[in-house]
Amino acid sequence: MDTDGADGHIYKRQKLSNGHAAPQRKIGTSRLFAPYRTIGLVSPTTVPFTAVPLGKTTFQITTSVGRSLQTYDLRRGLNLVFITRPQTPGPITASIAWKDKLFAAWCDGGGHASGVWVFKRGKRETELEVPRGWRQQVSALCCFGGWIIGVCETTLLVWKATTYELYTTLQGVSPVSYTKCVAALPTFLNKIVVGKEDGIAEIWNVSSGKLVYTILPPATTYGAVTALAPTPALSLVAIAYEKGPLLIQDVHADQTVLQLNAPAGAPITSISFRSDGLGAGEDGQKAGVMATASTSSGDVTLWDLNEGGRKAGVLRSAHADPTPDSQGGVSKVEFLPGQHTLVSSGLDNSLKTWVFDQTIFSPIPRILHQRCGHGAPITTLEFLPSASDGSDDVGKWLMSASRDRSLWAWSLRRDGQSTEISQGAVQSKAKKQGLLSGSNRDSLQDLKCPPITAMACSLNRDGGIGALPGRHPIWQNAKGKNVDAEVSSMTGWESVVTAHEDDNKARTWFWGRKRAGRWAFPTSDESPVTSVGVSPCGTFAVIGSKSGGIDMFNLQSGMHRQRFPARLSPQQAKQLKLDMLKHGLEEERSKDGKKIFYRGQGKHASAVVGLEIDSLNKTVVSAGTDGRVKIWDFTTGLLQRELDWSTYTSIKAMRFHRPSNLAAFACTDGCVRVVDIATQRLIRELWPTRPLLPELTPSTYAISDFAFSPSGNWLAASLGPLIVLWDLPTGHLVDAFKLKAACTSLAFSPTSEFLAIATADSVGMDVWTNKALFMHVSTRHIPADELVSILAADYAQAPTASGEGGRDLVATSTDEADEEAEDVLLDMLDAEASVDQLSSDLLSLSLVPKSRWQNLMHLDLIRVRNKPVEPPKKPEKAPFFLPSLQDGQVAAVGQQNAQATTVTAVELQKERSRMLKLTQEGGRSTFARLLQEAADTQSHGPLLEHLKNLSPAAADMELRSISVEGDEMVIFIQALTWLMRERRDFELGQAWMAVFLRLHGELVGNVPELTVAIEHWRDALDEEKRRVAKLSTYCNGVVGYLRAARV
Repeated sequence: MDTDGADGHIYKRQKLSNGHAAPQRKIGTSRLFAPYRTIGLVSPTTVPFTAVPLGKTTFQITTSVGRSLQTYDLRRGLNLVFITRPQTPGPITASIAWKDKLFAAWCDGGGHASGVWVFKRGKRETELEVPRGWRQQVSALCCFGGWIIGVCETTLLVWKATTYELYTTLQGVSPVSYTKCVAALPTFLNKIVVGKEDGIAEIWNVSSGKLVYTILPPATTYGAVTALAPTPALSLVAIAYEKGPLLIQDVHADQTVLQLNAPAGAPITSISFRSDGLGAGEDGQKAGVMATASTSSGDVTLWDLNEGGRKAGVLRSAHADPTPDSQGGVSKVEFLPGQHTLVSSGLDNSLKTWVFDQTIFSPIPRILHQRCGHGAPITTLEFLPSASDGSDDVGKWLMSASRDRSLWAWSLRRDGQSTEISQGAVQSKAKKQGLLSGSNRDSLQDLKCPPITAMACSLNRDGGIGALPGRHPIWQNAKGKNVDAEVSSMTGWESVVTAHEDDNKARTWFWGRKRAGRWAFPTSDESPVTSVGVSPCGTFAVIGSKSGGIDMFNLQSGMHRQRFPARLSPQQAKQLKLDMLKHGLEEERSKDGKKIFYRGQGKHASAVVGLEIDSLNKTVVSAGTDGRVKIWDFTTGLLQRELDWSTYTSIKAMRFHRPSNLAAFACTDGCVRVVDIATQRLIRELWPTRPLLPELTPSTYAISDFAFSPSGNWLAASLGPLIVLWDLPTGHLVDAFKLKAACTSLAFSPTSEFLAIATADSVGMDVWTNKALFMHVSTRHIPADELVSILAADYAQAPTASGEGGRDLVATSTDEADEEAEDVLLDMLDAEASVDQLSSDLLSLSLVPKSRWQNLMHLDLIRVRNKPVEPPKKPEKAPFFLPSLQDGQVAAVGQQNAQATTVTAVELQKERSRMLKLTQEGGRSTFARLLQEAADTQSHGPLLEHLKNLSPAAADMELRSISVEGDEMVIFIQALTWLMRERRDFELGQAWMAVFLRLHGELVGNVPELTVAIEHWRDALDEEKRRVAKLSTYCNGVVGYLRAARV
């Protein structure tokens, strides 16, 4: 420890890691959460996949997920086997697999740096040499023979495949840019063909660095070269153009062998040839199959190149088509060498394999394996709650909904378990209705449910995979249907309810069966559903409408059970009419003018944005954009209480924490208000800062989503790219960090381990881990100036697909402000360490181990328990045949005897001195001497300190040896009375008094002095008891006030 000589203040040494200062937390990063990993990414970029055979048994397929590569094994059903680490400094622009290596070209967003990294089994091995100061982006890679080719904007980079050194750079005379199309020509030594933006295909000799030949397009209107691929027939290459047909060109003769017309508006961007010699002809026994695809369409076209070429078939909707809300199209198709398997990847974030194995020959393959994810940014996240029996209480399942009209279930433990919740046979329905043709693609999306805007779940009635066995129609209206509830009562029913964009029906889903449910619950006012809720028992679902209506349905039977407010009977409606005429009540008409809703009955005047049911099925809580929070009776549907905030704000969303009965409401003024439903009072108003900073106005940083932690201690909210977290007991803002893009949704896992976040620029979900579970994290309040610096920070933190963001999580120290605050607290504690008592108003305990005073009170029982059962036995004699040690010890015996004689003389002298001292002191012990000194000086501290240091047996002996003569007992009781009035060592004083009364209790009533001393001790004890009870009552009152009052 370093000490300042001027003021004596002690400073802590700086923490070091391997001899260097530990890294400090950057501004804009989180204090409580660390990046864990990103899930849901399969093939979200335009970088095509690459495949390579692994021996003779399987293939490995590698896709790009931004700054990492993911490798899947085909034989294992596209199981994820490798993720490259570390991630590249910039987004990956091209990749290629060659033997056991992976080459990944990257370029940062500003074009300031680029490079090509080499990976093996997911680990970076080396980096290809690039020219000094190189800035061009490598858009395509090609490996053949002993060469590696990189295609840049106007230049070709050539490396040696053995040493990875840069061999040469190739640049043509024309300034026209190259496209991403490059291919090696089999049997043409060191030759490649590269496409350009003006439709020219150049053939280069990479060894000599010369341009060998230029293939010109038949017409200048064909546009850029969009795809290149060599055919299994030698000297032939297929070339596709942006605005022209597909040509199969003879390179030797520079003649067009075959011309195939591509669909208008969908230029071919990928070409592949089947190489197993099958698939063409009427029976599929001929060679000559070609597959083409386009990024403008989700179809894969299969061609029979025999007899002039023809279109053999079209694999309709192999991937999603591009829509205004999501990307689509096929980025690449490839026949695996020598196999009857086709691999395709799409911009809809999917990777699929297709197999040609149907018994009756069909040119259209069937799906073999697929790995998919969301094709559009995610809008809603929800962790699967735990059931009442504790099942699924591991926080591993995460549900997500997106603009691509899909609902997914993600496993945080094993990616292979993730699956999309089925919406029925959508492809079969589309095929029967003829919606797979190019002109009716918009109607194909209508077969799926509209985008999900809200979801609710309860697993207490979920029957798992065996719920309601058999086939059932999906999303039906139960009105007028005779539903047999016997089977569902034994096996369970739906457990998930969702609301959809501009749709007046809420839909149900089976979680265990991972498929759509039976019911579609319509709103009674026929307006779109805006919010949903499920009772904790899993039997009832409540839905709120855009017009303010609330309806409750039974999930087992699908029947309508209640309206909020309750429906009026004819007699009640007549009486209400009379009351209106008599008292002049106001009325409110709906927009269509047909239905009349009366004020005073409690119906929301605008959209219901939040619905929840309490844990006992007694109360329904609703929130509307009209700024009102309403509390309804679950059984009768009558309004019990209303909180009206309409004069100063409106409500955007609601979240409910059932264990604590707390409801949080996000308001348009930028505040999150927390209400205790039990007392029906507002208990917290959570603001990012007070007053609200100009940088945090609701118009720029509006609350998009928020969530309670499972314990109810924290509440996290997203304000655009800013994530803030409040501590509910104190109301302080304890964490704030910045994301790379605006947050659209967030959710806590049931175990508090993870925080899942969805952003507007990604189709994946970012998972953060809670550092507070395994290390100490400072939770001091974040002031306004620090929040401003976080908003202005350039650094933004985010998890990665490889999970390397939180690698050095524990090693990273907290920021200096946190350490200084903790150091001040530690210095204060160190300063008080030598003080016996922090305050004279506190009743404190001692630092003596608990075993000492507890064993002292029960020492007699311990002695009885430890009494030996039988006397010790004499050790047996050693056998006669063992060698004796006496012969070797004869010489040492004399020396030991001499030493023993000396030691004995010294010990004898010490014993004589001790006995002489006891004789001079009258034979009294230290305890008796301290008792006499306490009587003379009235200082009881040394006596009690000596008694605290004695063992239980020694303390018991001293207490037994106290004599009634000489007032020793009175002095001891006075010392205990002094200890009680000093409010110190409470449990020790009680233990000593209990032992004293057990040993000498019969003398207390016979000696008047002892009786008076005991009465004084009792008075001191009663006085302290009343004082502590008064303080406890005061604290209970303060806690009750803070819980019930508005703070």
